[in-house]
Amino acid sequence: MPWTGQGGNGGQGGPWGRGPGGPQPPDIEDLLRQGQDRFRNLFPGGSRRGLILAVLVVAGIWLASGFYRVLPDEQGVVLRFGEWIRPTRPPGLHYHLPYPVERVETPKVTRVNRVEVGFRSASEFGGAGALRGVPEESLMLTGDENIVSVNFTTFWVISDAGKFLFNIRSPAETVKSASESAMREIIGQKPIARAFAEGRQQIEQETHALLQQILDSYDSGIQITQVQLQKVDPPSEVIDAFRDVQRARADLERQRNEAEAYRNDILPKARGEAEQNVQQAEGYRQEIIARAEGDASRFLAVYKEYRRAEKVTEQRLYLETMEEIFQNSEKVIIDSGASDGQGVIPYLPLPEVQKRIRSKDGKERGE
Repeated sequence: MPWTGQGGNGGQGGPWGRGPGGPQPPDIEDLLRQGQDRFRNLFPGGSRRGLILAVLVVAGIWLASGFYRVLPDEQGVVLRFGEWIRPTRPPGLHYHLPYPVERVETPKVTRVNRVEVGFRSASEFGGAGALRGVPEESLMLTGDENIVSVNFTTFWVISDAGKFLFNIRSPAETVKSASESAMREIIGQKPIARAFAEGRQQIEQETHALLQQILDSYDSGIQITQVQLQKVDPPSEVIDAFRDVQRARADLERQRNEAEAYRNDILPKARGEAEQNVQQAEGYRQEIIARAEGDASRFLAVYKEYRRAEKVTEQRLYLETMEEIFQNSEKVIIDSGASDGQGVIPYLPLPEVQKRIRSKDGKERGE
């Protein structure tokens, strides 16, 4: 079918010309023939064999691109058309189907990440100097309905790279929100005094356990390594009054400790003295009982002898009694039958002589 021209002269021509004198269209067969000649020049051994060789080279390069290496601080996550192929690959040399069929992600799993709650450090907001507080995160309610300002840091690492990449969105924000929630729950169970003093370590441990439980419920592939309290203080508006209360409590505790120390010093002494008195009384009791029993036994023995020979026993008792009475006294012997009528017999004062002799000996030793 001839091409009808659209020009004003009504001449015939094709789309590349308006008449017999215009430019002619390119010959497709000539173009194909020229391309084949050029290809033969590239592969002089024959077009078919050269084509196969080229395909094999390209295929080899494409297949070799599937080798990849996972470093010691990484885990490999293979994606096939965007879908995660379990399990994650450990460190070493591995292979996956080349792109675009499969590709691999290798996140760092040993790097310790940190999330700050209640404050921002200088490195966090790109400045220098003191920390910047975030009251909407730090202010929390304690178990005894007091308000405290809590700043803490959560440290975490990736435990499973596949879960980390595909089970949660915005991991850092997730860890931060879960950390704040866990800390609020634990602080809400503690009195304010526990949060300021000896309960800090327990709060860290309980928050760590609760936070890990929350992230495990998300199947997040995140391992919490540490929850560290930075500051636990009352709000700045009431901190002076709170410190006064703390000082009063410290004074109360000090006085209580002093009283307890005094009590611990006095009570053992009193108990010791009481025990000593009891022991002395018991010893005196035993002594009196033994003496009474001895006197009774002696009396019974004397009484038994008295029953056998009353006169002899009476005479013996009389003599022993008189001996006991007169052994330490000066004695004067009076004979009622003396001829001078005075009844006094001269005697040698032996006790007086003995006293004088002892006194003289003492003086001579002293000289």
